[in-house]
Amino acid sequence: MADHRIRSLAQIEKSVKDKGITFAQLIQTVLVLCGNGTFSAVQDDAATTKAKKHTDKLNTHLMLKARTSNDITFLASPVTGGGVMVGRFHQLFMLALQQGKKEPEDWAAFVTTILAAQGQKIVKEGKPMDTPEEQMAELTTQAQAFAAKQLTILKALQIA
Repeated sequence: MADHRIRSLAQIEKSVKDKGITFAQLIQTVLVLCGNGTFSAVQDDAATTKAKKHTDKLNTHLMLKARTSNDITFLASPVTGGGVMVGRFHQLFMLALQQGKKEPEDWAAFVTTILAAQGQKIVKEGKPMDTPEEQMAELTTQAQAFAAKQLTILKALQIA
């Protein structure tokens, strides 16, 4: 499951069959994982393809709004047909990626520029970061973590 590829229950059952896991145990596990947000039901390829153009347009609109606000923390997935929680900075990192910025350091610089233009500061552990260098360092750390963890999942969900 670590590769975030879409699999049917039959495919999962086949992959764990030799490990002594029963179908009932598999179903129970899948239900728990769906309940905690680790797994999601997905649409078929035709529905995903049909929804993709619309979700791309909606997500771009929402990511552009994230330049000035953190009010909307969800983006749409054509794969699941639902919303996925994506915070403001992650939305802005994706917007930077969409605009051709390839490296996490570039995404951090993009977000730093947006925040500076609005006179906003990152607050970490209850304290605002005072210097542009501190903000850039923190955003770079966040962008690198985003690239390493969440981005792969968002790509699998066809959000990124």
